[in-house]
This record gives sequence, structure tokens and C-alpha cells, in this order.
Amino acid sequence: MKTAVIYWSGTGNTESMAKAVAEGAGAECFAVSEFSGNVEDYDAIALGCPAMGAEELEEGEFEPFFAELEGNLSGKNVALFGSYGWGDGEWMREWEKRVTDAGAKLANESVIAND
Repeated sequence: MKTAVIYWSGTGNTESMAKAVAEGAGAECFAVSEFSGNVEDYDAIALGCPAMGAEELEEGEFEPFFAELEGNLSGKNVALFGSYGWGDGEWMREWEKRVTDAGAKLANESVIAND
């Protein structure tokens, strides 16, 4: 199974999580700014992004990337992970809904780390 781990990290926390996920899964790991591939070439995708602002995905790079990606997620196994410093994890619940609404299957329970 060919897997890609794609992430955005502002402080390095989500990058550390991405590298651990990639190592554990035997997957290729990319910062969102480095990913030039086609998600359709992968059987599974793990996406990582911390909560920003009022519990939302990072808006400058990751949100536009994910919005474009949503249309290609149908039938894919997707895992989500990220970190946050406030709130109750609402951003992850909303992100999970977007993924499943796009027709993807959540491969596992999403991983979120507070602080």
C-alpha cells in the first residue's frame, strides 16, 4: 500500500508528528509546500495540521491545499493528526466531517495533541 503523509507545521510540533507517522507507516513524508505529487497515486493519505485561530486549519497554505484535495478523496483511506493549544478539538471534528463528506474513509481515530 502506497501512503503519503502531508502536513503543515508552524512550530515543529506537527512536523514531528508527521515524521513519526511516516516512519511507523513506512510512508513518504511531505510538507504541504513540498508536495507536488498526485494524491490519486496513493492508496492512503495521512494529513497533519495544527489548529489555528478559532480552531480552524491553517489558512495560508494548508486550507487551500486541502480544499483542492477534497474532490479527490472519494474512496481513499485518510488519517488525520495535529496539535492544538486551546479549545476542545472542534477543528478536528469539523475536519473529519469534511473528509467523510468527500467520500473518504477515516482509517483510524484521529490523533490530536493538546500543547
